[in-house]
Amino acid sequence: MTSATWNGVKIAESDETVVIEGNHYFPPGSVKKDFFRRSSTTSRCPWKGVASYYSLEVEGKTNKDAVWYYADPSTAAANIKGYFAFWKGVDVG
Repeated sequence: MTSATWNGVKIAESDETVVIEGNHYFPPGSVKKDFFRRSSTTSRCPWKGVASYYSLEVEGKTNKDAVWYYADPSTAAANIKGYFAFWKGVDVG
């Protein structure tokens, strides 16, 4: 079972993550989206496409753009459509 924890709170947990480039992508149903706050940030991966971001808000603290996902990935990354990955101090393991 792989989990993602930040600020002492488990944000996601799944035994069905997809690992790409060392990052665990969590299925949509395995994340606690009540901790997610929309962000206007986007970035582009040369082979996955455009990533969108969420910030995390836990116990009054904010971790800006700590979550990313591909709403409409390229064909090569279709298996992570709508899945969520974490960084910026989020403990994944």
